[in-house]
Amino acid sequence: MQNTAEYFCAFCGEPNLTFVDFSAGGQQSYIEDCQVCCRPNVLYVRIDEDTLDIEIDSDYEG
Repeated sequence: MQNTAEYFCAFCGEPNLTFVDFSAGGQQSYIEDCQVCCRPNVLYVRIDEDTLDIEIDSDYEG
């Protein structure tokens, strides 16, 4: 099962959409390039097990 969620780029602040794979667990982290400025963001994804709400925090890579 996959779904999309929005995060804001840690560099330029622009909103981005990303796919979240629910089968990968309730807490995930991975690197994804911003769709606007192309800089790498470290995404910290949390999925609420009961509601399946998705929260994403972004940070600078490095």
